[in-house]
Amino acid sequence: MPDQYSQLRALLAVTKGSLRAIFRSPSSVLFSIFFPLILIVVFGFLGNNGGPSYRLYLQPGSDTTNAVVQSLRKARGIRFVDYADTAALNADLIKGRITGVIAVSPGKDSAAAYQVLFTSTTASGDKIATFLPLLENTLNKIDKERNPYKASYAQLQSQINQVREYRTIDFILPGQLGFSLLSAGVFGVAFLFYSLRQQLVLKRFYATPIRRGYILLGEGLARVIFQLITAIIIVGLGYFAFRFTLINGWVTFLEIMVLSFLALLVFMGFGFIVSGLAKTESSIPPFANMITLPQFLLAGTFFNVDVFPVWLQPISYSLPLTHFNDAMRKISFEGAHLTDCGLQLAVLAGWGIVAYAVAIKVFRWE
Repeated sequence: MPDQYSQLRALLAVTKGSLRAIFRSPSSVLFSIFFPLILIVVFGFLGNNGGPSYRLYLQPGSDTTNAVVQSLRKARGIRFVDYADTAALNADLIKGRITGVIAVSPGKDSAAAYQVLFTSTTASGDKIATFLPLLENTLNKIDKERNPYKASYAQLQSQINQVREYRTIDFILPGQLGFSLLSAGVFGVAFLFYSLRQQLVLKRFYATPIRRGYILLGEGLARVIFQLITAIIIVGLGYFAFRFTLINGWVTFLEIMVLSFLALLVFMGFGFIVSGLAKTESSIPPFANMITLPQFLLAGTFFNVDVFPVWLQPISYSLPLTHFNDAMRKISFEGAHLTDCGLQLAVLAGWGIVAYAVAIKVFRWE
C-alpha cells in the first residue's frame, strides 16, 4: 500500500527551496537588508545633529504684543507650533520633537518689564545648546534698542527637565524596518509569483499532489522567514551599534518581531495584487511603486508626519505603513505593548482584509 502523500512535507520542501532562492538573489539581499542598513548607519552616525531650526510652543496666556515674542517670530529658523492638547505637547517634549515652551508674562517681582520662562527637556539638548544663546542675544538686542540706560526689558529663566534621551536612531530605525518589510512584501511577492508563472513552475507544481493553498503558504512562509531574519539584523545593529532603545529588553524585541510578522502579512497582500494585475515584468515596478512610493514619502519613514501640511496629514494617517511605524516607536521607546496599539493594529488589519479581498479577485495561477 503506497504511503499517503504528506502535504506538510511538500509545504516544507517548497518553503526550503524558495528560501534558498531568496538568499541566492542579490536583489533580495540588497533591498531587504543592505539598503536599509546603509540608511540606518548614515542616520546613526549623524546622531541628533541638525540645522539651526527651532520649533517652539507659546504658552497660552502669554503676552504676544511685547518685543520678545515679536522678535522671535521674525527670527530666522524659529517656528511656533500649536497643539490641540497638553498630552501631545508633553509627548513631543519628551521625544525632543520641539525645542521648548516659551512663556512671557509681565514682570511683577523684578525690575524687568517682562519675565521670559523657557521650559524644555534634555531630549532637546543639542537644540537647547544653540537656542539659549540665541534667546539671550535677542533679549540683549532689545535692551540696547529700548532700554539702554534702564533695567532689563525682559528677564530670562530656563527650566530643563531630565528625561530619557530620544535619539535620531529611535525615530529612523522603525521607519527603515517598515521600508524593508513593505519593499519585500510588495516587490518580492509580485516578482516571485510572476516569475513562477512565466517559467511554468506553477504548472509543474500542478503535476504533483500538493494543493494550491500549500504552494502559496510555502512560498509565503519562505518570504516571512527571510524578512524576520532581516528584521533581527536591523534591530540588532541599531541596538548594539547605535543604542536603539528597547525599553523592556527582550519583551520589546519579541513584540517588535510579532508586529513585523503581522505587518508583513498585510504588505504581502499588496504583492499578490500587483502580481495578478501585471501582464508583463516591466509593468510590475509601476504598479508596485503606486503602492509603496506614497508610503515611503508620507508614512513618517524619514520625517514626522506632523511636519506635513495639515491637508496632507489625514492621507498620511490613513496609510498602513504609518501605523506600523507608530506602533514600532510606541513599543520600542515608550514601553507600550501590542495590546496598547489597538488603533494601529486595527488599521493594519483593515488594510489586510481589503488587500486579500482584492488579491483573491485578481490573482492568476496561469
